[in-house]
Amino acid sequence: MDATLPEADEADEVEAGSTAGLYAAVPAQPGELTESQLEALLFVAERPLLRSEIATLAGVDRETVDARIGDLQVSLAERGIKLVDSGERVELATATEAGALIARYVGADAPKLSTPSLETLAIVAYRQPCTRATIERIRGVDSDYTLRTLLHRRLVVELGRSEAPGRPILFGTGFDFLERFGLTSLEQLPPLDAPIAERLFVDPDDDRRATALAGDGAPTVGGGGVDGS
Repeated sequence: MDATLPEADEADEVEAGSTAGLYAAVPAQPGELTESQLEALLFVAERPLLRSEIATLAGVDRETVDARIGDLQVSLAERGIKLVDSGERVELATATEAGALIARYVGADAPKLSTPSLETLAIVAYRQPCTRATIERIRGVDSDYTLRTLLHRRLVVELGRSEAPGRPILFGTGFDFLERFGLTSLEQLPPLDAPIAERLFVDPDDDRRATALAGDGAPTVGGGGVDGS
């Protein structure tokens, strides 16, 4: 199993409700999706899979898929492979505690993040979906270069466009962010101290109205802090 998450591709952009056509030639196998089958499917997948894709492939309903995902998360809790859940998409990834050993195997540690990168990444993680203008208002400095660096490292991803004038790009975090910081979902972000939260959530309605445009990969998170290197 590769220690890094696969790059996003065009299939990642398929809407949750539009995957049935992708598998029209796959005969339905109604009635069963076992935990072992789900684990094997996620293991061989070359990208994060949509819950709706799994349902279509297995010929089961969404509730069955959600239940098996929950079962697999519990089963993998103490193992070297974890199930990473980013809303509609799920994937297997290596456990955080194995990171140093795997890094030695592949020959290099992950690149270090600068203080500006960590600060920008924290804002994106908690305010997502958010625009570059929001990030710069909070930081008080131009953040174009830092954002481009984080996009290049796939720690930040483009989620869509805001309804605001000019339709600026909305940014959020992806699977690489979760893996880098040892999280299985954004719900695990730790809570922020009150002074930091107050600074982070100035004009909180600025980007929230555009959440629906960001797609399934853009859950709203109410607080936390990023700790990384």
